[in-house]
Amino acid sequence: MPVTLFNNDDTSLVGSMPNGINNNGVDTPNVAAGNLQVNLNPRKGCTAFNTALITIPDEGAEGNARRRFFYGPGMENFDMSLEKKMTIREARTLTVRVESFNVFNHAQFFGPNAVNGNPGSSNFGKIVTANAQRELQLAAKFTF
Repeated sequence: MPVTLFNNDDTSLVGSMPNGINNNGVDTPNVAAGNLQVNLNPRKGCTAFNTALITIPDEGAEGNARRRFFYGPGMENFDMSLEKKMTIREARTLTVRVESFNVFNHAQFFGPNAVNGNPGSSNFGKIVTANAQRELQLAAKFTF
């Protein structure tokens, strides 16, 4: 998913406080030339990108950054199910099924709000949300 950059400080002075993308400000920050150093493995404890390149513009100025011009860490998801059908007697069967979602339990940094894109926030550039961890489900069906 792309990282959404926004500026809730209304530095452009157009009077459009948070009512834009994902109910955030419509102003964008400034971005300086350089390597964003996008961190695709946030387990390292670093920010998702080089936050030093992104700043809030001066009062009365619009930012030069495009709202979503790079991608942050994403997701790697594998689901699996196993099913066993056992005949007990002629017309009686038992079916047992185990399903696993995110079977390898990889962190799922996915969604427009997974990375904080507000340079005015203390969490700027950090991964702030993740999707659900591994889920297991067991089902049994007896047919007679």
